[in-house]
Amino acid sequence: MPLGFLLERRSVVARQLTEPGPDEAQIVELVRAAIRVPDHKALAPWRFLVFGGEARADIGREIATVHARKHQEACKPRHLDQERNRFLRAPVVIAVISSPVESETVPVSEQLLSAGAACQNLLHGARALGFAAQWVTEWIAYDRDVHRLMGLDDHETVAGFIHIGSAVEAPKERPRVTPEEKMRYWKP
Repeated sequence: MPLGFLLERRSVVARQLTEPGPDEAQIVELVRAAIRVPDHKALAPWRFLVFGGEARADIGREIATVHARKHQEACKPRHLDQERNRFLRAPVVIAVISSPVESETVPVSEQLLSAGAACQNLLHGARALGFAAQWVTEWIAYDRDVHRLMGLDDHETVAGFIHIGSAVEAPKERPRVTPEEKMRYWKP
């Protein structure tokens, strides 16, 4: 793979994703790529929850209910619409669930990093298949009631929601820091 693939990496915001999205076989390939991440002791401390088709609207209605219950006095109809449509912004959304495994030698923080690497591999895999993607968290990634809706166990968290589809338009480049700004060679 040429390094340019990484040097040109760019997210496409979820609201600028449209059909077509990956089909079932492509989703399996994306997850196959996602599990090829560094994984100390082969613990597989992650799992994947795919939202496609009507399931996106179904989870959106449930999320809107949670939001309304938690923000009764400040909740406006437009907020509920936003929550209902949250997963409809892209044809496919893959939740990467950090699912740490009890280990005497591999700390939970390292297992969480492995889940983050799985998110990154999904982004690269989507691009390799000709799709665009965005890694999103937002409040739902941290809300225990939403976690319960998605069937997460108490020890699990959401590393990210990877929105995948076709870009409405090419993403614009944004300013980036330079290697010189962030890199130093260590000297004793």
